[in-house]
Amino acid sequence: MKLTFHGAAGEVTGSSHIVTINGKNILLDCGLFQGKRKVAFEKNRNFLVDPNQIDVMILSHAHMDHSGNVPTLVKKGFKGKIFCTDATADLCKIMLHDCARIQVHDIEFVNKKRLRQGKNPFEPLYTPEDAERAIQQLVPMPYSKPFKLFDNVEVTFHDAGHILGSAFSEINFRENGAAKKLMFTGDIGRHNIPILKDPVLIKDIDYLITESTYGDRRHPPAEDAKGELGKVVEIICDTKGKLIIPAFSVGRTQYLVYLLNKLFTEGRIQPIPVYVDSPLSSAATQVYSKHRECWDSGAVEFLINGKKPFNFDNMHYTESVEESMALNTMPGPMIIISASGMCEAGRILHHLRNNIDDPKNVVLIVGYMAENTLGRRIAERRREVKIFGEYHPVRAKVEEIAALSAHADEYEMLEYFNGCGASHIEHAFCVHGEKNALEHFSQSLLNAGMKNAHIPTPGQLFEL
Repeated sequence: MKLTFHGAAGEVTGSSHIVTINGKNILLDCGLFQGKRKVAFEKNRNFLVDPNQIDVMILSHAHMDHSGNVPTLVKKGFKGKIFCTDATADLCKIMLHDCARIQVHDIEFVNKKRLRQGKNPFEPLYTPEDAERAIQQLVPMPYSKPFKLFDNVEVTFHDAGHILGSAFSEINFRENGAAKKLMFTGDIGRHNIPILKDPVLIKDIDYLITESTYGDRRHPPAEDAKGELGKVVEIICDTKGKLIIPAFSVGRTQYLVYLLNKLFTEGRIQPIPVYVDSPLSSAATQVYSKHRECWDSGAVEFLINGKKPFNFDNMHYTESVEESMALNTMPGPMIIISASGMCEAGRILHHLRNNIDDPKNVVLIVGYMAENTLGRRIAERRREVKIFGEYHPVRAKVEEIAALSAHADEYEMLEYFNGCGASHIEHAFCVHGEKNALEHFSQSLLNAGMKNAHIPTPGQLFEL
């Protein structure tokens, strides 16, 4: 077996790895790189391998840093099947189209400026037509049911507990007469996260490719999230301000809506208006509502008791641009949840521009913010930030709730792998993390009893 690391190697976004077994190339994820725009422009357009050389693809989940560059792969010649879970397929159908629409819109905006400067226009990374071709290659598979990729190669998806449809990939194969097992985590979820089931343990792993996003830190208990969120809501109720929450359309938005619903239902916060201002978030929430087979017992019980997890009296989903713009002139207190999660595009930019300079308001950080993103600069509590090319003073209060993270931390990941039987693992490969997290977590895996732990670099090849 050979492993080649192409994305999220020594960095967080752009997940993409190739497993070669018996001469067949299996691509694990194909995500968008997010960061400095010039670097992202180049990385997302240029693959380290010819897409025509890839035989099949396995997709761990629908987040853009894992799935967002699949249409580019197809555009450049990949014609194979893309295996994923049922819920991931449904989410990708809306997310890839939305991403394509944004690509086209952003390039049109950039090209107007370039043409005025006498420069050649750019092409979008991919178009809605490219996205549709990629969607047609998705092959949905259920959890816990093995399926055959090739002779002597079999895959089983297990619930990863990260977002709806997220999956650990268990790859069982026989090569040169020996039977081995490779596990690819995608992203690892947490125990006791509302809505989703807990991550499923996989035993007898020989080789491991694992995320390391929070491999050097510890989150507060997930149970603390609801109480912490309630405290932040109380702030804007007192100031009559706005709570602006940048949140990923898939996963974090639904988690927040569910917690707010519980807080209102229990009478722990005032019934102030809540707006989810993202058409993609609204569509993703409908997919969440559809796939109840992925819900945990708490969400099911909430539904049985006559409560809809993602809808309540003061809950509003905006669709049109006019509805979104109207929020700017409405008085507080109110809560606005909007995408993108790292504040790099979408309607959240308009809400930040209009509200970040008002001390009555709060900007709430609820997830990981990659380096060189606006979200990271806000989380670092910079005195001013650039939005749409103009600097704005940050006078709003910036709060962060680490307990809302959908990624397992160092201790949660170690607990998971110890449950899997860490000492059985011959080689572990740490990806999807910043330098400190990768270095710390790789040592933690060795301390847990794994025989070898590696931090791959882009393009690095391992023969096992």
